[in-house]
Amino acid sequence: MIFFTYLLERYAEFKQSQANVILDQWDSLMLWGDTPLSNYIFDNYLIYHMEALENAFMDIDHILIHGEPLY
Repeated sequence: MIFFTYLLERYAEFKQSQANVILDQWDSLMLWGDTPLSNYIFDNYLIYHMEALENAFMDIDHILIHGEPLY
């Protein structure tokens, strides 16, 4: 949970936004019909934790635009 919060806060900073706004956006985007983006990110902790934050940001942006992960 600590890394998810860290990732959320850094992503919000990167997007010049606030964490609560970003979390609302992640919660509202459903992947594959019933999985919020926030759950997908949380469940993929190992991938995002091992990558550079910039790679995580690129993947999240790709999901927001295309509805599917970059990798």
